[in-house]
Amino acid sequence: MADLLDAKPVLEDTYHPRDALAASVRGITYAGTAGLFLAAVQNTVAKESIGPWGVFSRFGKTIGLFAAMGGSYAFVNTATANLLERNDPMNHALGGACAGALVGLRKRSMPSTLGSAFALGAVMFVVNYTGRPIFESSSDAPQLDRLAYKDEAKTRYRRPLNETINELGEGRGIYGPGYAERRKQRIKERYGIDVQEPYYTNKSAEAGTEF
Repeated sequence: MADLLDAKPVLEDTYHPRDALAASVRGITYAGTAGLFLAAVQNTVAKESIGPWGVFSRFGKTIGLFAAMGGSYAFVNTATANLLERNDPMNHALGGACAGALVGLRKRSMPSTLGSAFALGAVMFVVNYTGRPIFESSSDAPQLDRLAYKDEAKTRYRRPLNETINELGEGRGIYGPGYAERRKQRIKERYGIDVQEPYYTNKSAEAGTEF
């Protein structure tokens, strides 16, 4: 059990550049969808009757703001990581600062712009320092060396042949050393037939291969 708990995947330490444009499109899609949902809620709770198209005609700025924030965050984060050739929370902090600045620019106030940039940048730094990065796809995550991991798993999880036979018994491709001779003896005792040549020879079993 200790070996199973100690098993760790093999990670590649080399940084691999990512596509900033693809990350931006992904960020725009995710954040824009969130903005669309929020705009739909705003349109639903509005006091006057606007109609379903009010989501875009009246609250379209919410969708645009969210999409712009998601795209700028993802682009700055990815571009900074490619330039520095490392993926750390500071990249996400810079992306969050750029996205937060858009909120302040909407209000046309420099203190609001700086405050929003600092606040969202700090939040992104803390979130990505303590957890998984936002807008991260499977291709951006640290990749496992699959071949090395499988070889290590085979070595760790391999069990002695005699232990496997004791639990499962012989048969179904699992045969211990001397199986052919034991089978020959059983046939002779049960049926009185002397088998001259064993029909089965398992070289790996004779060598005591572990499973």
